[in-house]
Amino acid sequence: MSKHTEIRFKDAITQSLTTTGGYHQGGPDKFDAERGLFPDDVIAFVAATQPKRWASLQEFHGARANAALLDALGKELSSKGSFYVLRHGFKCFGKTWKLAYFAPASGMNPDALADYAANNLTATRQVHFDPKNKSQSLDLVLAVNGLPIVTMELKNQMSHQTVEDAKKQYKFDRDPTCPIFRFKERALVHFAVDTDLAYMTTRLSGSKTFFLPFNKGHGFGAGNPTDSDNYRTAYLWEDVLTKDSLMDILARFLHREVKETKIVTARGIKTSRKETMIFPRYHQLDAVRKLVADARTQGASHNYLIQHSAGSGKSNSIAWLAHRLSSLHDANDNKVFNTVIVITDRRVLDQQLQDTIYQFEHKQGVVEKIDENTQQLAKALSGGVPIVITTIQKFPFIAQALDTLAKKGDGVQIDTSGKTFAVIVDEAHSSQSGETATELRKVLNHDGIAATVAEQIIDDEEESLSDEAKEALFQEMLKRPRQQNISSFAFTATPKFKTLAVFNEPGANDRPPFHHYSMRQAIEEGFIMDVLKNYTTYKAYYGLIKSIEDDPEVPKKKVAKQLARFMSLHPHNIAQKVEVIIEHFRHHTRHKIGGRAKAMVVTSSRLHAVRYKNAFDQYVKDKGYSEIKELVTFSGTVKDPEFPDKEYTEFGMNKGIKDSELPEKFGTEEYQVLLVADKYQTGFDQPLLHTMYVDKRLSGIVIWLQDDWVHYATLGDGNLSIVWPDGMIS
Repeated sequence: MSKHTEIRFKDAITQSLTTTGGYHQGGPDKFDAERGLFPDDVIAFVAATQPKRWASLQEFHGARANAALLDALGKELSSKGSFYVLRHGFKCFGKTWKLAYFAPASGMNPDALADYAANNLTATRQVHFDPKNKSQSLDLVLAVNGLPIVTMELKNQMSHQTVEDAKKQYKFDRDPTCPIFRFKERALVHFAVDTDLAYMTTRLSGSKTFFLPFNKGHGFGAGNPTDSDNYRTAYLWEDVLTKDSLMDILARFLHREVKETKIVTARGIKTSRKETMIFPRYHQLDAVRKLVADARTQGASHNYLIQHSAGSGKSNSIAWLAHRLSSLHDANDNKVFNTVIVITDRRVLDQQLQDTIYQFEHKQGVVEKIDENTQQLAKALSGGVPIVITTIQKFPFIAQALDTLAKKGDGVQIDTSGKTFAVIVDEAHSSQSGETATELRKVLNHDGIAATVAEQIIDDEEESLSDEAKEALFQEMLKRPRQQNISSFAFTATPKFKTLAVFNEPGANDRPPFHHYSMRQAIEEGFIMDVLKNYTTYKAYYGLIKSIEDDPEVPKKKVAKQLARFMSLHPHNIAQKVEVIIEHFRHHTRHKIGGRAKAMVVTSSRLHAVRYKNAFDQYVKDKGYSEIKELVTFSGTVKDPEFPDKEYTEFGMNKGIKDSELPEKFGTEEYQVLLVADKYQTGFDQPLLHTMYVDKRLSGIVIWLQDDWVHYATLGDGNLSIVWPDGMIS
């Protein structure tokens, strides 16, 4: 009975793909394990779509034409990889041959649509993949024009096997050196699936193979929702792996990520190179597609909030969304957005974004990074560059830059009338809802726009507003006229109420956010750690002698904040905290992760970061500690009121290390601690980071309730908090 149930599960998947998914049934006997291809399908596609070129090759090679083409294809797959060959073709006797055609961005070219329709996708059961062992077979292989792209191992709980058995099969029973499994060369993603859960990997490495969850999420947590009429994982073959969806993923999502890190060792500097094939996780794919679909239907003038937790892969999601929006056309084949603007406070994102999009477009000029001055930004906006990347620091000065250009008579015509813009805001906090957002609107909307309700609410007022008052303001915001030429897409993990008010397009529950990947799901899926499990708070107590109650002229909250700031910046208090941090690091942290563990100190302002750096230097010097060396990161120039004649910069305090070099330098063995002022709290990727010391109000820790609302707790309350994973492997 259980064996029949398992077969029915596999049959259901194959039947779905071949009846409504756009696939043909493939024959397992047609697979050539030595080549790692379905040769007959390759030849059939080439002959049908490039008949003249194929006829010429046959005339020249005669009976060896098939072998000549397949040999050339095999060499290109080995040297450049299958996803490159799919996108750009392969060389055979000096000519470029196509192995796939992708759907055009618009319907204006009927020839391109006909080429796309010529693709032949096959779903093949029980494929014998090993040239040396004919007894083993893969449950399902999905191929594009003869090239295997997806492999699947399918398990059914009714047969007493689960997705964990499928993972073990890939790890221990599948030889990664077999042609079909060679990294980048043939299949690009491997799915381990049962009726409830799905996992994926893009690289088989034996027992070291690492699987990522590919699940929709259930409630606010991991897993998949129940479906009384279908398997929980049916979305995988009914939605994600259909012909149109898979071809779209291959064309616009899949990309190769290369990271190089330099490690200082006793023998010199070693360069570590890591290459990864990025296949979108489910929430990334779902978010980008839903945003694009809504923008295609509604056009400009909408504000979308994407609430994705840390660990969600926001950088890739932003890159994919920017690329899709830059070429988006509506139902009438009109371009929806003239320019996509990415505003970020993560300066390392710009190069990653350019590298990712270059793999899709393979041409320069699509992305322009604003790294010179605001005049450069103004020219890019007026010149119609498809994607513009800039930091939030540049936008408050954009109006001044435009005015300067006009006075200089540089001949730059700044006119955004009639143009539409998509603005992607990375980590949309209150700073982007205030002056930055206001100035941005002045630039992009030539008529200007009144400040929104959310921009009229300062942080202090927000904290004191009742739920009823917030609801009233929210409803008022919904009545406001939209900006007709701008759509905003905001990514953040912890939105404040004002952010929810500004970015108000309703999502699944008819309220913002438009898309949600929760912190709880990220924790349960293993992408971030639950800081509530391992943190310690060191409280600072002090008395303030002031009779505020008797003086109604003194605003209590404002004075309390000013006094608290004064105390937190006092040299004695900082010195005490520095001693706690350094000694804790020396005794509890630095020996972790094979003696390579690092720490981050999160401060509440740039001035705090400067004073922490000076205090760190002094304490380490006084104690004679040679095993601890720190870097500091903050933007701009800082003046310390205690030393009015002196200015501090990140470059100067780090003794000549550039901002772009900081992540790499911090990754070396030379540095152990990074002092930050909000800059790297999100989007920071350092696998050796073990402990965080937080000297600020630690908010945004999510408490998950049983209803649809998300509530936030506050930890630390202005004191020094230490967050460190006690159970981390050392």
